Amino acid sequence: MGIVIMGAVFVDIKGYPDGNYIPAGRNAGRVEQIYGGVSRNVTEDIANCELRPTFLSLVDDTGTGLDVIRKLQNHKVDTRYIRQVPDGMGTWLAVFDNEGDVVASISKRPNLMPILDILEKNGDEIFSQADSIVIEVDMDKAIVKKTLALAKKYGKPVFGVVANMSIGLERRDFLKELSAFVCNSQEAGLLFCTDFSGLTPEKLADVISEKVIQARIPKLVVTMGSQGAVYADMDGDKGVCPARAVEVKDTTGAGDSFCAGLAVGLTYGKSLREACEIGTHLAASVIVTTENVCPRFLPRELGLDIDVAD
Repeated sequence: MGIVIMGAVFVDIKGYPDGNYIPAGRNAGRVEQIYGGVSRNVTEDIANCELRPTFLSLVDDTGTGLDVIRKLQNHKVDTRYIRQVPDGMGTWLAVFDNEGDVVASISKRPNLMPILDILEKNGDEIFSQADSIVIEVDMDKAIVKKTLALAKKYGKPVFGVVANMSIGLERRDFLKELSAFVCNSQEAGLLFCTDFSGLTPEKLADVISEKVIQARIPKLVVTMGSQGAVYADMDGDKGVCPARAVEVKDTTGAGDSFCAGLAVGLTYGKSLREACEIGTHLAASVIVTTENVCPRFLPRELGLDIDVAD
């Protein structure tokens, strides 16, 4: 069963300018379409570490939905708990500048409530065998609540990621029940109603350390793009994990790869800092390409004492 990831699948439509990007004008360029979504990306990233994750999600009841499933199966993902339903996938439309950063985006979220039916029917068999759970905390409250109840029943760690922090804020009370939560600095600002822009990583680590103790969030990791990531836990452990110096082509999926690395590290015995270093490694491997997932790594390349499963 491995790590179980829960969340939405999106079709990502990405536009890149051929010349200098003009914010308020027409830009000639190219448009690419790939499968994405935070949890789908995290799933493929974990699979590309030669681990064997399980994906609990929805896809369209079309050939596109079947193609998503087939591609995940090609990466040796357990797809038994993916259901095909009408309009089961979301859409993310994004425009990039010449530095590979997103300058504008719009997303259409799918209805994820059928996931609750999967949990009601198969939750015990899934959670009893899972090594850990990764969940998008901005899913419907009933899904998050059921997930946390099952995880508590079987003593499984739950790692939270977020696709839309505006919705995630409505789940803020659940963060105390997570083993760790990951977000970027802008999302952390929304979470704590504080403007963190302009803070150095060292200063942000100090501030986040105070915030997690006050809010009783067990572990929080805040990504800062080219400045790396900061981490803190309720016991007062805190620090900075620098980003790796690489040439950036496209930042899409880098945060998801970081989340995957963090979840892998924490699931299989690494400290919070060591898990962040794995996340940084995977994120760096993504931004040097136009893909939204990491390339393949063997577990021991990431410092994991795990043999590759067949």
